[in-house]
Parts: sequence; C-alpha cells; structure tokens
Amino acid sequence: MSSLGSLNGFWKSADWIPTFERSTLRRFPLAVTTLPTTGSAISPMLGHATKPLRILKTVQSYFPFQYRGGPVVKVRALAHGLMQRGHRVTVLTADLGFGGRNGFGIKVERCQWGWRAADDGVEVIYLASFGHYRALTVNPRVIRFCRASLGRFDLVHFYGLYDLLGPAVSYSCRRQGIPYVIEPMGMYRPIDRNFQLKRLWHRSLGHEYWRKAAQVIATSEMEQQELLDDGVSPEKVVVRYNGIDHVAPSPRGRFRAKWRLPPDEPLILFLSRLIPRKGADVLIEAFAQACPNSGRLVIAGPEGESGYRAYLEAQARKSGAEARILFTGPLYDEEKRAALADADVFALPSRYENFANAAAEAIACDVPVIVSEFCGIRTLVEGRAGLVIQPGKDTLAAALRQLFSDKALYNRLKQGCPQVAAELNWDLLTEQMEGHYETAMARSNGFH
Repeated sequence: MSSLGSLNGFWKSADWIPTFERSTLRRFPLAVTTLPTTGSAISPMLGHATKPLRILKTVQSYFPFQYRGGPVVKVRALAHGLMQRGHRVTVLTADLGFGGRNGFGIKVERCQWGWRAADDGVEVIYLASFGHYRALTVNPRVIRFCRASLGRFDLVHFYGLYDLLGPAVSYSCRRQGIPYVIEPMGMYRPIDRNFQLKRLWHRSLGHEYWRKAAQVIATSEMEQQELLDDGVSPEKVVVRYNGIDHVAPSPRGRFRAKWRLPPDEPLILFLSRLIPRKGADVLIEAFAQACPNSGRLVIAGPEGESGYRAYLEAQARKSGAEARILFTGPLYDEEKRAALADADVFALPSRYENFANAAAEAIACDVPVIVSEFCGIRTLVEGRAGLVIQPGKDTLAAALRQLFSDKALYNRLKQGCPQVAAELNWDLLTEQMEGHYETAMARSNGFH
C-alpha cells in the first residue's frame, strides 16, 4: 500500500474485522451463568498437590518478547507462582530473536534445542526457529525435544492455538500417556484474520489436540460460555481468571512530565496492541466528541498490524483533536506503571477480549475503567471498578462524559478497584491452577 488513502480504505473495508452485526459474538448471551460443575472462578481450590509436579508449559511467545502481548506476562507469572509452591516448571517456546527483546534482559546460553535460560528458577527452552508467518514459527527441533525430554514431565499446559508447537507436543503426550490441559486464551473462535486457515487448523491439527485434552482453561465466564456453546464438554471446562502483579505504584506526575502533558487536564489511557479489534479508532472519535476542548488521550502499545498506527494517526487528524492525542509506542515495566499512575480513566472499547489484562492492570493502579461488553473482565468491572458499554462511538463518549461529570460515581468506582484487584491476586489464582492440575491428572490417571 503506497498511500495513506489506500491504508484508510483497507482498514475500513477489511472483512475480517468482526463488527457486531457480523460477529459470532452475537451468539453470546450477555448474562452468562457459570455451570456449577466448573466451580468458582475466584475461590481457591482446597488442599495442595500430593507431590511436587514436573510441569511443562508450551507457548508460542514468552518473556522477554513482551511486544507479543499479555500472554507473555501471564505465562511467566503462573510459572513463577508454581515454582514458588514447590513445583518444577519448564517453559517450551520459540526463539523470536533475542536482538529485539524488550524490558529487562535475560541471560541465555546455547543448547541442543536452540537456547536455554534460567528465569528466576524456571527453566526456559527457546526452540530454534527456521521460519515464521505472523505469530506462527517453524521449530523442527521440537520433535527431538519430545523424544528426549517429554517423558520427565507429569503434565503439560498448552497456551493459545493456531501454532505448530501445540499439536506437535500434544501428539507426543498422547503417545507417552502424559495428560495435558489447553488454555485457548480467547482463540477458539477465529475472530481476527485468516478464518479459513484457522478452520482448517481445527479440522486437521486441532481435532485430536482438543479431543484428548484432560481439561480446558477459560479465563472468563464469557469464554467459558463460548466453549460450551461450541461443544466442548462441560466436564472439561473450568474458569481461572488472569491475574495481576502487585508492585509498588509509580509516583504520580512522572509520565505527564516526560511527555509535557498538563497536570490539570483529565488523561484517558488506551494501552494495548494497535490492531483493529481493540477499538482505538472508536476511542479517538469518542474522545473528540466527549472532550472537545480539554483532556488528553494517550494511545500506547506496539503496532500489531503493519500500517495501522498510520491509520489511527490519520483518524486523529480527522477528529480535530490531534493536538491532544498522544501516540507513545509500546510501554513496558516502569514506563507502563508511570502511565497508569497518571491516568484518570482507562478505556478499552474492544470488539473482543477473552479477559482484558490491561484493564486489570489499570484497576490494580486504582484507575476506573471503561470496557465493552465483549471483554471477559466485564463481570468483575461492572458497577465495581468501572463501566461496561455496548461497542460504539456514542456509548463510549457518553461513558466518558459520565465519569468526568459525576464525581460521586467516579470516586465510588475508584474506591472499588482494590477489592477487584485482590480477587486477581496471582497467589490465589496459582493455587487454583494447582488444584485444576490435580483434577486433570486424576481424570487421566496421569501420575507416572
């Protein structure tokens, strides 16, 4: 695409953007009831593992490649939590190129599979990658790894779909009698692009992969209902929310000072990958409508689709509020905490999120949030730590105006953030995950 005009046409006409009218999400009931057989999403499982487990976590992307989004942080937090509870944890992932890592470094050494690292007690194997397409990589050495090393694990936990690592490792699990659980991370229904390829994946590589799973982990009641509606056995599906790290807050004012933002104007923060599904385009329009004269909108995150940031910047110019809209690029670690500390409202009008990790991080910083009803975290947010809206410019603009004009409502939601954050404590959720592993192994007679 050679011109900005062609970019505009592309993003507006792309059929793979799931509008409400076309999206399979219309099949979701907005009030979701959790089946009694799956247990509570926030109550810890009773008891502890009868013995330390040897757990393999298989995921396409892992730390330090934070530009791949929230799953990188989630898998690492669970791995560390399980290790601290006495389990031996190994992460099997792909080498995505150590020259471009973000955040804190990690010391790696060459091994027969590619690279090996010790990440605060968690062993990480980065398989050598010999090709890639978007997020998918080709890692031939996974076969030799499974032959040589898979037998030393009690259980395998797969994260995400539409890669080659999961089907390859799960095939060896089935041959060696090792139980495994799958956490689809909102990917079960194709929603972004390459619909035909993803459906082909389900019919071919994914069929036995799903059928033989001992358990399927949903990260919200919304995702749970989606899986049940599509025929996944109710006995297999359990809910475990994504958690948040409780770290010391950044001092207020640092982010505004760095970017020369006025301290007395409201700051709305969008923090996510820049892809059409996340709804930054809608937020730009709603901001210009709700805050015509004052206020700042910060769009932070890595570009997830080539050319999409340029499209959003063009939308900002068209909105008439370009001078008050800031694009920062990706923010990690302390920079991200500084942005959250200075934010007054966090907004994520996403067209679909199985959970919405960034909204949870905002809540942990006592920032009221606005999320769409297609975000899995909505059941925790609504009436407690923020507003839940139907997708759309007008509804989002109305929500922004409401939070900035109704101080009593804003203060009540801000005061509700700590309790919601407490329910997303990784210690609690790791203990719950440990209990789910016990159940999966007992169901599979998997102690070996």
